[in-house]
Amino acid sequence: MKFKFGVLALAIFLGACAGTAPTSHSVGASDSGNQDLGCFLPSNCVNSRGTGNLMPLHYSGTPANAMALLQATVASFPEATSVRTEPLALELIFTTPVGFRDQLDFRIDPQAQRIDFRSRSLFGLIDFGKNHSRMREFATRFEQQSRR
Repeated sequence: MKFKFGVLALAIFLGACAGTAPTSHSVGASDSGNQDLGCFLPSNCVNSRGTGNLMPLHYSGTPANAMALLQATVASFPEATSVRTEPLALELIFTTPVGFRDQLDFRIDPQAQRIDFRSRSLFGLIDFGKNHSRMREFATRFEQQSRR
């Protein structure tokens, strides 16, 4: 009982500035600059554009190849649910065992043959490094998929 109360108290404390629901942005070919992948609160968000010291994912081939690699990598994470798929974008929700939800956004840049991303908590001010560790693991699995 104490554990449940502690988790609930922590959730309420961290949720003082609860995140908003995922928003979908229509992404066209001209939006490969990834303006919408910023982290407004670095304590609960990482991205490949400077927050969290994480690099973009790189691929070779077509954007369709990149999307196939992304989707194959996502399939290795049972806690992931696809929310939106477009030719150059993928949006996911990861649900932790405790029930917290994190939003992952990927944007494929065909000219640079790279995939930029953002992973952010939708609840609370601090993610205790979960988004960073998840994206490191995602990058490792993505690399393994690209070698197959």
